[in-house]
Amino acid sequence: MKKKIDVCNPFDLSKVGEVDLVTGDTIEKYLGEANNISRNKNQYLSKHKRIEILRRTASLMKKIDEELALLIAAEGGKPLIDARVEVARAIDGVETCASDLGNVVGKEIPMGLTEAAKDRIAFSIREPIGTVVAVSAFNHPLNLIVHQVAPAVAVGCPCIVKPANDTPLSCQKFISLLIEAGLPETWVRFAPCENSVAEKLVTDSRVAFFSFIGSARVGWYLKSKLAPGTRCALEHGGAAPVIVCESADITKMIPKLIKGGFYHSGQVCVSVQRVFVLGGKARTVAEHIASGASKLRVGNAVEEKTECGPLIRPEEVKRVGEWVKEAGTKNCEIICGGHALTETTYAPTVLLNPDVNAKVSIAEIFGPVVCVYDCADIHQAILRANALDVAFQASIFSNNLTETISTFSNLDATAVMVNDHTAFRVDWMPFAGRRQSGHGVGGISYTMEDMTQIKMAVINS
Repeated sequence: MKKKIDVCNPFDLSKVGEVDLVTGDTIEKYLGEANNISRNKNQYLSKHKRIEILRRTASLMKKIDEELALLIAAEGGKPLIDARVEVARAIDGVETCASDLGNVVGKEIPMGLTEAAKDRIAFSIREPIGTVVAVSAFNHPLNLIVHQVAPAVAVGCPCIVKPANDTPLSCQKFISLLIEAGLPETWVRFAPCENSVAEKLVTDSRVAFFSFIGSARVGWYLKSKLAPGTRCALEHGGAAPVIVCESADITKMIPKLIKGGFYHSGQVCVSVQRVFVLGGKARTVAEHIASGASKLRVGNAVEEKTECGPLIRPEEVKRVGEWVKEAGTKNCEIICGGHALTETTYAPTVLLNPDVNAKVSIAEIFGPVVCVYDCADIHQAILRANALDVAFQASIFSNNLTETISTFSNLDATAVMVNDHTAFRVDWMPFAGRRQSGHGVGGISYTMEDMTQIKMAVINS
């Protein structure tokens, strides 16, 4: 009998669907099929055919955009207003893969620069790297899948994708749309499975590229188990820092920090978490954020008026509560929130001056909690912002150009937003974590390049 997993709305734990778990035998079949495609060029799909499939997929997605948004909200707990944005981004991502394929090119290699290289011409092309295995996360159940799977389809790599077991339905739907659009089933396989089966899938020697989005603990562990030659990209989390300079416009800044800190109840890898404030204004900033955060409507994500949904599992509500409680025992002031609303939801919370060694200060909380700290000067703020083993996106709020450039230069981050929150992203920009926050660079065009490899021709004339 096939094992199944129930997919539940994380707000009321009601069942919204189910999927069959894939067995090890089925994974072996999928890997064999993908490897056969990768090694036989007569089975390749032409570029124009891949472009047609992706464009048809985007068209099909547009026709059911509200259905897709409701699915994201129901299985993932992302408020419907934000789920609609995710769907729009996912559609744009598929279209970008189709349009950017013409930019995945080789180049002319100069010859004749030495005696040995005379009378030769050379050029390179980019070929598909081979079988792609993608393991994804729950927090953007459609758009993350698009970022991992659509580039593989675009460049001609067969792909096997394991979604998060909490949110497999959006992935399943996207895969079905690719197939409806004309992609052969053997080119893209939906593979929800138990962790032991997933590890066998990821570490198989036939895997050419491994794409992982999720926790650092799991990602680095799986990277250590990859077969020799398997390339990879890992996207983990951080504890995103914001530096608020004395010249910052607090009135304009607060709505952005509220959005960046409480979007999807903080379940975003670049969510605003640590806000370092100069000029003795930390309490003022914290109280302003708290004033807005306390008004956010928390509830079932499928309801139009909901602004903050549930955490993905009740265990996460308990964990966030424990972290906040620990901070409260170390002279941290809870400005708003600080308690669970139900077994599945946690109140938007603002903490003032948590201890530097509290969990909320040193680890990604992945919940609706923003920490605000007093800093004596910009040097202390930068030191504290850079103090962790994780580094992803960061923000500066300042109206002083010299101050902004200096702070930008000294922040350890892959992207620094100026006068915006840390969670800003468009899908064509590079998106990556440093050190323990990840490996490689995400973003549509960067992923497409990662999933190809260079081949050069040198012609002796």
